Amino acid sequence: MKVFEKNIEYGNPILEKSFRFGVRIIKFYMMHIKNEFYLNDIFKQLLNSGTSIGANVAESQEAASKRDFINKLSIALKEARETEYWLKLLKESAIINEKEFVSLISDCVELIRLLISIIKKLKEN
Repeated sequence: MKVFEKNIEYGNPILEKSFRFGVRIIKFYMMHIKNEFYLNDIFKQLLNSGTSIGANVAESQEAASKRDFINKLSIALKEARETEYWLKLLKESAIINEKEFVSLISDCVELIRLLISIIKKLKEN
C-alpha cells in the first residue's frame, strides 16, 4: 500500500501517531477519489474524521485545564470511532481491499486504545 509517511518527531507518541495517521488518510483519500468519485460523500466523511483525530490531539496540548484536556482527547476518540466505522463500511461494501483495510484499521484501533488509556488515567488522577 502506498499510504505510508516518514516519522514526524514530536516527542509525544499520540501526537506522532495521530499526525501520521492523518497523512495516511489524506493519501488514501487522494488515491481513491480519482476512481470512485461517485463515493465522494463517504470518502469525505472518512477524510474529515480521520484528520480530525490529530487536530483534536494537537489542540489538547494547549488545553486551559485538565477537564479541557480530557474533553479534547474525548473528541479525538469520538473521531477515531467514526473513522473506524467508515473504514469498516468501505471494507464490507468491497470498496477497499483487505490489505488497505487491515493497514488502516490497525492504526485506527491503536489510536483508539491509546486515547482510551490516556483518558482513563487522567480521570483516575
